[in-house]
Amino acid sequence: MEYTPGLQSATLIKRYKRFLADVVTPQGETMTIHCANTGAMTDCATPGDTVWYSTSDSKTRKYPHSWELTETQSGDFICINTLRANMLVREALEIGRITELSAYNQIRAEVKYGSENSRIDFLLQAEDRRDCYIEVKSVTLLHQGKGYFPDAVTARGQKHLRELSQIAQSGQRAVLLFAVLHSGINEVLPARHIDARYAELLAQAKQDGVELLGYKARLAPSGITLEHPLQVEV
Repeated sequence: MEYTPGLQSATLIKRYKRFLADVVTPQGETMTIHCANTGAMTDCATPGDTVWYSTSDSKTRKYPHSWELTETQSGDFICINTLRANMLVREALEIGRITELSAYNQIRAEVKYGSENSRIDFLLQAEDRRDCYIEVKSVTLLHQGKGYFPDAVTARGQKHLRELSQIAQSGQRAVLLFAVLHSGINEVLPARHIDARYAELLAQAKQDGVELLGYKARLAPSGITLEHPLQVEV
């Protein structure tokens, strides 16, 4: 996925009210930009980091600029726009880059399923194969080269694991796909120290037959692409 038009850079002053951030441009102008990430963004929003932002030409937007990437002071790139994870996965599915999921010819998004009234991110179908239900999670929490999910307690994520377990038990394919959007992460683990219940449900889901996949994105201000498989530990 290429950024068109290209991203512009600024220096982060602070993030606040979850959806907003103040930055200063190279020309010394201070402005407020939109942040499409409602999560904790641990170590992804340190004052002094470089913010790479896109610009919308919509006349109705109060804040036309959107925070896309963080370039940390240690040189890592992080995609903080959570809307991009599903876009990257869809792109990768369409071109067959995720080899474990390449044998399907139909991709449907946001399909209702499950006993807890969920929507699956992607449903893959083919005439000669079981349906494949894919839930996508973006990973940006880094510690000593390893990525952890979630970065906050997630009742919604716990629900998704229960739903996926039920799908796997019914005989269909159920996949939890971790989209790694931090250049410093080389392995994915459950964040037991943050959400112990999620870690328990993840282990149970794997035992029930849910497939755990990790794919890392190549990140740059010119564009981002989901490319490299990573190990997921439970």
